[in-house]
Amino acid sequence: MTEEQRTCTGIDLGEMELPVEDRLCGKMRTACGFHCYLKDVFTWHLLKTIAMGQVLSLLICGTAVSCQYLADAKVETPMLQSFLNYALLLLTYTSILSFRKGDRNILKILKTKWWKYLIMGLADVEANYAVVKAYQFTTLTSIQLLDCFVIPVLMLLSWFFLKTRYKLVHYVAVVVCLLGVGAMVGADIVAERDQGSSSDVLLGDGLVLLSAVLYAVSNVCQEHTVKNLSRVEFLGTMGLFGTVISGIQLAVLETQAIADIKWDLHIALLFAVYVLCMYALYSFMPVVVKMTSATAVNLSLLTADLFSLFCGMFLFHYLFSALYIVSFVVISVGFVMFNAVPTYSALPEEPAEEAADHTAQSSSDYQQAAYAGSLTSETYTVFDAL
Repeated sequence: MTEEQRTCTGIDLGEMELPVEDRLCGKMRTACGFHCYLKDVFTWHLLKTIAMGQVLSLLICGTAVSCQYLADAKVETPMLQSFLNYALLLLTYTSILSFRKGDRNILKILKTKWWKYLIMGLADVEANYAVVKAYQFTTLTSIQLLDCFVIPVLMLLSWFFLKTRYKLVHYVAVVVCLLGVGAMVGADIVAERDQGSSSDVLLGDGLVLLSAVLYAVSNVCQEHTVKNLSRVEFLGTMGLFGTVISGIQLAVLETQAIADIKWDLHIALLFAVYVLCMYALYSFMPVVVKMTSATAVNLSLLTADLFSLFCGMFLFHYLFSALYIVSFVVISVGFVMFNAVPTYSALPEEPAEEAADHTAQSSSDYQQAAYAGSLTSETYTVFDAL
C-alpha cells in the first residue's frame, strides 16, 4: 500500500505490520486499562506494595493476638494501650520535630495548623475507642462486615478533598475485596465463631460505623500530610495530640481498671508486644500510603483478620474452614486489581505558557537560593485538604 493510499484510508501501516495478537492487546489496554502481559501487571512496585501491605496486616495480627491474651487475663484497658502507643510516638517523632529549625519546628507547625492536627488526632483516638467499645454490644460478624464501611467513606472523602479520581476497575476491585470479606464472615459462621455480645446490637453497629467514618477522616489526613508535607510531621503531631486526648480519656474512664491489673512479667510482655506492634504499624503505614494511597492500604488490611484467624487455629484452637483460604485469595486478587491501574488527580493543570514561566522562575529562584546558601532540602506546602 502506498503512502497516499494509507493516508486516504486512515490506516496506520506500522500498526498493520504488527501481529494480530499485539494489535488486539493494544485494544484491550485501551478498553480496560490492564496490560496483557503478566510482567506488565506484576511490576516490582506492585509486588513491593503487596508485600508491604501484608506486613501491615501481620502487625495488626500481632495486636489482635496480644489483645486476646490480655482479655483472657481479664485486662480490658484499650485506652491505656492506645495511650502507650501515642506516648511512644511522642517520645520519638515529636522530639524530632522539636529539634528542627525554621518552619519545620513543632512550634511553627502548631502556630498555623494546630486545629487541623487536633481534628486528625481526635478522629484517630476515638476511632480506636469506638470499635473496641462495639464488642460489648454487638457480634464479631457485624463488626467485620460494618468495619468495611471505611473503604467507601474513604474513597468519597478522597474524591472531594484529595481530588482523587477512580476508574471502573477500582470500583470492581473494591467489590471483589468485599466479597472476600463476605467469605471470611461465612467461614466464621460455619466455624461457629460468631463471638461477642448482642446486648444492644443497634448501638454496637452504630459504634462500628462511627469508627469507620473516623478512621476514614484520619486516613485522608494522613495521606495528604505524608504526600505533601512529611511523614515525620504526621507522626509527630499524631503523637502529640494522641497522647493528650487519650491521656484525658484514660484518666476519666480507666483509672479503676488500671488499678485492678495484677501486674507480672506475663502481663508486662503482652503490653510490650501490643505497643511495639502498634508503634511499628503507625511508623510503617505512612510509607505504604505514600507509595500507593490510603484506600489501597485499607484494602490490604482486610487480610489482617485472616492472619489473626490462622494464628488462632494454633493458639486458641479455632476451627479451620476452607472458606478462609478462599477469602484470602479473593481479597488478594481484588487488591492486585486496584493497584494494577493507577488512580489520577482531578487537580487543574497549568497552561503550557504558565508552566514554562513557572519553570523558568523556579530555576532562577533555585540559583539565587543556592548562591545565598539558603536552599533547603525539602519543600513544605500548606495543609489545606480539610
